[in-house]
Amino acid sequence: MLNVGFRQTAAALACSVGTHHKVVAHRRVNICFAKFSIMGFFSLNQISFVLPLATLIFFSGCYKDPPVEFEENLVLAKKLELQTGMPMQQVIKDSKWALDALFGSPDKPALPKSFSENKDFETLISVDALKAASGPETKEGQGLFRQHCARCHGVTGNGRGENATLVEPYPRDFRAGVFKFKSTSRSSKPIKSDLIRVIKHGIAGSSMVAEYQLPGGKVGPLPHDSIDQLADYVIYLSIRGEAERQMLEEAALELNLEDGERLIEPELAASSKEEFEEQWNLLLEIVDGVASEWAEAADDVVEIEVPSDLPVASSHEDLLHLLAQEDSSDTVKKSIARGKELFGGTVASCSKCHGIHGRGDGQEADYDDWTKDWTTRIGLNPVDEKSLVPLIARGALTPRTIKPRNFEEGIFRGGSNPEDLYRRLTQGIAGTPMPAVTFVEGQLDERDVWNLINYIHSLKKISVDPSNAGSNLKSSATPAMATRLSVDTL
Repeated sequence: MLNVGFRQTAAALACSVGTHHKVVAHRRVNICFAKFSIMGFFSLNQISFVLPLATLIFFSGCYKDPPVEFEENLVLAKKLELQTGMPMQQVIKDSKWALDALFGSPDKPALPKSFSENKDFETLISVDALKAASGPETKEGQGLFRQHCARCHGVTGNGRGENATLVEPYPRDFRAGVFKFKSTSRSSKPIKSDLIRVIKHGIAGSSMVAEYQLPGGKVGPLPHDSIDQLADYVIYLSIRGEAERQMLEEAALELNLEDGERLIEPELAASSKEEFEEQWNLLLEIVDGVASEWAEAADDVVEIEVPSDLPVASSHEDLLHLLAQEDSSDTVKKSIARGKELFGGTVASCSKCHGIHGRGDGQEADYDDWTKDWTTRIGLNPVDEKSLVPLIARGALTPRTIKPRNFEEGIFRGGSNPEDLYRRLTQGIAGTPMPAVTFVEGQLDERDVWNLINYIHSLKKISVDPSNAGSNLKSSATPAMATRLSVDTL
């Protein structure tokens, strides 16, 4: 109710004094996330005057809901301002004008003209899918994203929905164009089926679940058509957001802002068409460049061939099954032993982050790339709260360290089957400190990746009946004792 009160107060004041209420609404959201109070807006004396005035105006009927608009990337703009010393206010306005012209609004999304003219982009995003996923959730045939996703990911897809600070880890910010769990190489975009998989199945061990609020008060999986439409909309938000990032960076790093050079000057469309078209074409190149990365993602799918002579487990339970089979037991035991050696060694160096026992307690003071982008990469310390205030006030979420996976839990966010883990190990995880393994002749080869997978699956804790403690292979419904599959007892 307090947040609603802030929004209504801001809108009422805007209506009365002519202030642009969208900006005030954005500041209200940012201040809420920064855990500031209304004192951040007004002094005590001003509050005693403003609040009664705003209440009077609100109840007089002047208030109305502000239009739903995409939020500008004020955090990136402030970061670039700190880097270059150049003011970014005009760049923000100009980029917003261009983005609105190219991509429309959350209620009426659009696609750049090149999406219908370039055959490589034709199947990237469906116009019908955009319509179904966009708009208010109360409108029939629309609103899928706001109904199922925006409360965490935000209407803009910036990871700043109303529930963002309540979940761990923070919801994904699509605007960076970086996605963790995919079938493509680390630096590539995901293919659409990767997004569909996450929406359909969720992400284990996170607040991204596969259960959605359905009509009639029911909770369950979404229909396939809805999942497909949401995947298209995520691609749309990501392309728009990454194009915005590149526009801001182009202006801050390449233009002479101090002398008044601008990213785009809409007023030139009538007075100097040639100059305007030159500016506009540069922006189109940025958008097409981002879209091309998505269109080419299918070429970067990591092909995998599971060895035929080495049984590889898809879960801890599967590993137990393989160990119980006479024809595979010895081979799997040797594989686990080799995986353990690599895990704690200096070449694979898994224990550096995950800990010598795989409990995720190796290093606990690193951050993901979404946080590093506006902190360490411009010389700011993520724990120095005072230095972060200008960015947090513009929408950045308070930094949280990224925790390495604890393999004792047996939970794998990107999937536990051999192919999924092979990609995590050979490609790393985009946006995180998780690197790809480095093949070293005579020390670590492709077969060793499968050995590591078997060892990782052996680390899950299982319950063992004390009366049968001599065997670590049988799980028990009586959680009297928890242990791990020990290589030494195999």
